[in-house]
Amino acid sequence: MVKVVRQLMPRSGTRKLLDVMTYSLNNRGIFIGRDRLFKLLKDAQLLVPKRKLYFFTTNSKHRFYKYPNIAKGLVLTMPEQLWVSDITYIKSKEGNLYLSLITDAFSRKIMGYHLADHLKATGPIEALKMALKNRIYPDRKLMHHSDKGIQYCSDNYIKILNDNNIDISMTSKYDPYENAKAERVNGTIKNEFELDKPLPDFKYANREINKTVKIYNTLRPHLGCAMNTPEQVHLNQNPYPIKLKTNYLWETIFLNNFNSN
Repeated sequence: MVKVVRQLMPRSGTRKLLDVMTYSLNNRGIFIGRDRLFKLLKDAQLLVPKRKLYFFTTNSKHRFYKYPNIAKGLVLTMPEQLWVSDITYIKSKEGNLYLSLITDAFSRKIMGYHLADHLKATGPIEALKMALKNRIYPDRKLMHHSDKGIQYCSDNYIKILNDNNIDISMTSKYDPYENAKAERVNGTIKNEFELDKPLPDFKYANREINKTVKIYNTLRPHLGCAMNTPEQVHLNQNPYPIKLKTNYLWETIFLNNFNSN
């Protein structure tokens, strides 16, 4: 079962593995705690080492206006109250690629994303357009938070935010803690789904990112969502929705794999 989960989420840690497997294990009369599972993973050499990668994609030395940080101290109570944005790099054998992400700060759902082979503003703009199309609470007052990179300060990006009546917030200095939720999503997407390895080409990378975002939003339990999925929290508008749907989804995945083998 661990290997089945790892086909979709290659670097899932013990806690997430236990969360997605418990329902199906219990249905088979198997009851196991986190410590026991950790020992089994260790004995089977299935523990995942943590990795940290650093690559700067922010250019804040530009002529455009830099907005103040008005998101600091904001109390989040619902989805589509605050979006956080960032750009991370993806290695490919053709050269570095750049993934723009927009995440809902309350539900942790990735609302929009776009992969490009450059750092122009068009990448984040496409991610923003996707996020706007994916809104399900369009009448709710929304704030957009990012770093002071030239992409987010560009005239075209700011115009889209203003046209959609979205408040603008930016980090006051280069400090990852001021955009921590966006940074964490970057790390999760790359480290847990093995997108930190050099990928063959742009087409392959784009296909893997599409698959990864879908799994991240709908199947991966999130610590910040009380181990629910971002999609559940976003749709239910509270941090404690019913988990049954995700349990059934994972049981179907396990059965399909077991039957095929």
